[in-house]
Amino acid sequence: MIIKNIEVPTGNICIMQGEKGLLELVSLQDYGQSQNIKADFLGITREINQVPHGSLLPLSDKWVITISTQYGCSMNCKFCDVPKVGKGINATYEDLENQVISAIKLHPEVGATKRLNIHYARMGEPTWNNNVLDYSRNLLKSIRPYLNRSLVHPVISTMLPKNNKNLNEYLNNFVEIKNETFRGNAGLQFSINSTSDNIREEIFSGNSHTLEEISEIGKMLDMPKGRKYALNFALADNFEVNAEKLRDLFNPNKFMVKITPIHITQSTKQNNLQTSKGYFDYEPYRQVEQDLKGKGFDVLVFIPSIEEDTSRITCGNAILSDKIWGL
Repeated sequence: MIIKNIEVPTGNICIMQGEKGLLELVSLQDYGQSQNIKADFLGITREINQVPHGSLLPLSDKWVITISTQYGCSMNCKFCDVPKVGKGINATYEDLENQVISAIKLHPEVGATKRLNIHYARMGEPTWNNNVLDYSRNLLKSIRPYLNRSLVHPVISTMLPKNNKNLNEYLNNFVEIKNETFRGNAGLQFSINSTSDNIREEIFSGNSHTLEEISEIGKMLDMPKGRKYALNFALADNFEVNAEKLRDLFNPNKFMVKITPIHITQSTKQNNLQTSKGYFDYEPYRQVEQDLKGKGFDVLVFIPSIEEDTSRITCGNAILSDKIWGL
């Protein structure tokens, strides 16, 4: 049951009662690829110098729902506010399904959509929670009564916790879901942020694998059907991105690179993490993009509008909103 619905420029952030406490989900519209991404490999080649808040794609064209896989999070990443909620306790299967259906029910007027993205990327580290795998296997059946045979695209974003002894098995299971259940129409994203293990050790509080260890994990995964696996870089000032090092560790035929600004949270402010001019100028991304393309990577640069970020639509936590953000 949704107990609080915060309307923001591109949709809704909702707090709902779960089986073990409060969870958070997001339902939002998209500006469209022509507005907020640059991806030469997709034929979208113009540089982005600020994304203005304007017209949005109808939900019948694209709908993005982001759900929590845990109550809180134990990764303690220096750029995220979610650990302030509490330690990561796994959401139940019913919690996952209820979040998705509750988000869909926000718009009963929409009977189908050309693309429904389900992101396991709000509160929590999804690879600790096997219910994510079980629900993903049943996702199409779960949403069919509400959105008929809409194209559904689930995405797992992981910080690759080094203390998760079942991480390899988990990722292999999701790759099977991606390749077989969804015939490639699903995504797997590794949160990397920097090619410097010293920086990664700091910003992930020592809880993520080293880059070389992540490389070994990547090598054991089957080749992806559909979109390649994504190496995500939230590109804060002074975060090293060494294209040659990345190419030596990750196969550009298997992995693409996604670049974003680091989102504005209380934690990034407290830890002095920012992407200077990242919302208003393409300069922070240009050289990194060129270097990575020069090493054979497909590169997608995604930039939200400043209205999205300051409303916590892409990061932060609504459960803390009354206390921290005053929403």
